[in-house]
Amino acid sequence: MNEFLTTATEAARAAGKLLMDNYEGDLQVDDFQKHDIKLELDVKAQDLITEILLKAFPDHAIYGEEGIAGNQDSEYQWVVDPIDGTVNYFYGIPHFCISIALRKNEEIIIGVILEPNVNELFTAVKGEKPLLNGKEISVSERNVMSQAVVTVGFSKSRESLNAGFKRFQTIAYEVRKTRMLGSAALAMAYIACGRLDAYIEEQISLWDIAAGQLLVETAGGTVDLSVSESHPDKFFICAQNSNLPLDQYL
Repeated sequence: MNEFLTTATEAARAAGKLLMDNYEGDLQVDDFQKHDIKLELDVKAQDLITEILLKAFPDHAIYGEEGIAGNQDSEYQWVVDPIDGTVNYFYGIPHFCISIALRKNEEIIIGVILEPNVNELFTAVKGEKPLLNGKEISVSERNVMSQAVVTVGFSKSRESLNAGFKRFQTIAYEVRKTRMLGSAALAMAYIACGRLDAYIEEQISLWDIAAGQLLVETAGGTVDLSVSESHPDKFFICAQNSNLPLDQYL
């Protein structure tokens, strides 16, 4: 497990340096989508991560936002988002990260999230306490909605946006504050260290939340996932500190 974590951290650090070296620079856009942006740097960052992971573990599989690599029959699968928060990154908003998780037979055993612009490294190992820059972290103890800070993500399809608007309106009346941050992985990392209390989104991809799921769960929180009926490759997610009465809003 230590070797897995060390290599994942090395890969995240390398990708983080690449992102910061190019931050607020002249970025090559591969595709402007209605609610998203695809950068050439997304591909370069995933290629760099892939190279480091497969050099250390050549028989492992890579499943990332920018494609797959390695041995897809392996019991070990690395789940990679090279830039979670690409739109933030492109617009110069300093809230983005690299997310790397390792699954063994579909069970997440390693999670690494690096927010390179503030040099915060979140790490999780199955069965151990998660860390932020080497110090143990845990979810908040807040158990009253009126004290909670909740982030609601808005997905890219019209139906998910409409559902998200309704949920956001309902929750916003009940909580202390709502936030829309633009990075699912960081939302979950922030729950794990107690900065946020919950995160909800209608449709999200595995690579966005795999590392964050392990962080939240090992920090004492809960993550509820269900497969989207309209997009079978995506999930509805509710991650929280496990203390809030959120069921009535789901």
